[in-house]
Amino acid sequence: MSRRTTRPGSVCAAALLALAAIAAGAGCSGVRPKTPEVRPEDAPTDTTIGPGDVFDVRVYGEDDLTGTYRVASDGTVDYPLLGTISVQGMTPTEVTRLISDGLVNGEFLKNPNVSVFVKEYSSKKISILGQVNKPGTFQYVDGMSIIEAISLAGGFTPMSRPNDVTVTRVINGTEKKFLVPVEAIGQGRASNFVLRPGDILFVPQRVF
Repeated sequence: MSRRTTRPGSVCAAALLALAAIAAGAGCSGVRPKTPEVRPEDAPTDTTIGPGDVFDVRVYGEDDLTGTYRVASDGTVDYPLLGTISVQGMTPTEVTRLISDGLVNGEFLKNPNVSVFVKEYSSKKISILGQVNKPGTFQYVDGMSIIEAISLAGGFTPMSRPNDVTVTRVINGTEKKFLVPVEAIGQGRASNFVLRPGDILFVPQRVF
């Protein structure tokens, strides 16, 4: 089990400009869709941890108890002093409490200052279909924007309609669709759209 890894960096400004340039050259259907209403409650909410996820544990003043951990396929990690602990389905706050209580109950520390930060959500995916250069399923990163996702998929093809991208999302058991003007976002004319785990993006083809 590896304890050292790196978090995928966010897309840099140069990539953002490149994406906008691709989108600008791709053209559109001639009908400008309405900018979707992106509400705070539609932002990512599922922060539970699953197999393959990577998180940092920091215990103030205790270097031996501070490190980076990848969740095994059975949803567990091996943590110093506490041994194998199950973290699957827990939020970072719940893992923090689990480790803190374990250190106290085991009489290792009296008042540990523990924090947990998820670096990679490998257990959570998004799908990108349609007119992108590399359609497929990609690892979700907390706070991932639609600009980042399209860039991961290699950008738009020349046949795409970048202002008509559809994001399908399940909210409280109900499927909901958002029409997202990605070209306008890349040009700074619309607010960015934050994805959540399980989102399915579809980029339609131009109609001549």
